[in-house]
Amino acid sequence: PASPQPGVLPGQAFTELQAKVMDTQQKVKLADLQIEQLTKTKKHAHLTDTEVMMLVDETRMYEGVGRMFILQPKGVIHNQLLEKQRIAEEKIKELEQKKSYLERSVKEAEDNIREMLMARRAQ
Repeated sequence: PASPQPGVLPGQAFTELQAKVMDTQQKVKLADLQIEQLTKTKKHAHLTDTEVMMLVDETRMYEGVGRMFILQPKGVIHNQLLEKQRIAEEKIKELEQKKSYLERSVKEAEDNIREMLMARRAQ
């Protein structure tokens, strides 16, 4: 098989690596935004639950479902808020793991770009 012309493939690989770095950095920013939103959701559920738990058990509480409200016992509301916090925490952990992987990927690609530039200068 014929070998590719010198300079053609490395330039293409360099461009692809740059595109990969930019794409991965955007994914990291998106993960940051999602983590921030989930953190707010978790905090809101926690604060709401704190207030709910200070009320007497006989307090009439309603759950918003679509455009209506359903009367629910305090325990049900409490459990829903705890579940909301748990789900948010799980998603935050998943996103942090994904973000860590993406950051390593960016670093590897940046290292490869540096190596290509050094190899190009050495020629």
